[in-house]
Amino acid sequence: MNSFKSNVGFKKIIISLTLTFCLGLFNTQAQQKQYQAATIGFYNVENLFDTIQSVGYVDGNKDYQDEFYHVSIDVNDIPKYAKDTVMCNCVLNENNVKGKKIIRDLILQEEFSPTGPKAWNTERYNQKLKNISRVISELGSSITKTAPVVVGFAEIENRQNLEDLINQPALKKYDYGIVHYNSWDKRGIDVGLIYQKSRFKVTETRKYELVINNSNGTRDYTRDILRVTGLLDGEEVSFIVNHWPSRRGGEAVSAPKRKAAGKLLKSIFDEMTGKNPNAKVIAMGDFNDDPVDKSITEFLGATDSNKLNKGDIYSAMLPLYKKGHGTLAYRDSWNLFDQFFFSKDLIGNNYKTYEMFRTEIYAPGYLKSQEGAYKGYPNRMFGGNTYHYNGYSDHFPVFTVLLREVSK
Repeated sequence: MNSFKSNVGFKKIIISLTLTFCLGLFNTQAQQKQYQAATIGFYNVENLFDTIQSVGYVDGNKDYQDEFYHVSIDVNDIPKYAKDTVMCNCVLNENNVKGKKIIRDLILQEEFSPTGPKAWNTERYNQKLKNISRVISELGSSITKTAPVVVGFAEIENRQNLEDLINQPALKKYDYGIVHYNSWDKRGIDVGLIYQKSRFKVTETRKYELVINNSNGTRDYTRDILRVTGLLDGEEVSFIVNHWPSRRGGEAVSAPKRKAAGKLLKSIFDEMTGKNPNAKVIAMGDFNDDPVDKSITEFLGATDSNKLNKGDIYSAMLPLYKKGHGTLAYRDSWNLFDQFFFSKDLIGNNYKTYEMFRTEIYAPGYLKSQEGAYKGYPNRMFGGNTYHYNGYSDHFPVFTVLLREVSK
């Protein structure tokens, strides 16, 4: 039987478990130990847009890693930024916008507006925030009895979405902080991360630009990869949030873009383990590929082998994929695009420091469509332009629980 108690002085969650052979720690005699737990979640929230029609504003006089290098502004505020600013749909990157101020159009802005086809208004936006915040608050709670310490997101429009989300009643008491950078994505969607400030202390953040082209040679503007390094209850851990290029145009045609993303993510793992061979690195995201696709197995080089060497990357979702599990469905076929990957030092069974204990797909009944042709699929807020009050996302979220032994 599991029991839980709070150590208020250190604002930590301690799990008192009777550990048996099922945890891989003992083969015979059970012993009583105490463990600290931390849930890490990821959720593609499917087009979390506010109701304000925006454009991207780039200030090339700022450092590329500056949070205010690239921001969203209300289209009505364009005149305020007009001086020395150019409207541009040209090829944008850190180098060719240096010293310039640029405003760029973003698609989907009309669609997610009060006058657009989805009639996206404040009421619907607030309902989506309420729905999503409930899901976030529950990730891993069956094990830890509390909300996750860190959560990564895909398909948020801007930082304000995360500000609004963490101020929802279901999340506000956990005092989350935010890390977010605007990306070059042509739809105007980004990745981001929230963290409980009492348990995770951010020491470094960085965005990595994914430069890829379409088959005709034009730039495909997609999401950056976000890395956030900090101290999780005193242990250094790096979290890497991904939303790789979609399969738009066909899986085979678009595959080279995700292979490029796999190479970039591998280089980030190598960067971190190059600085510290024992680095603890967790990558999460919507990879738009399954655990068995080449972008994952060859270009990232992830494996579910139980014999890992320094520099190896563990694929936590591959065992689930082999059992037929998925996080999204299309035309009666399931995919497991939402995944976690771990550096070697997070994989083991002694739990003297933080290690991965359990990784799961979170799919309670209310996150599934209950009737019709899409029964059992993720319960979306929109089917086309048809609004569903109790909808969430076209993806199920995923989470992992880390454990470490603590002194009694």
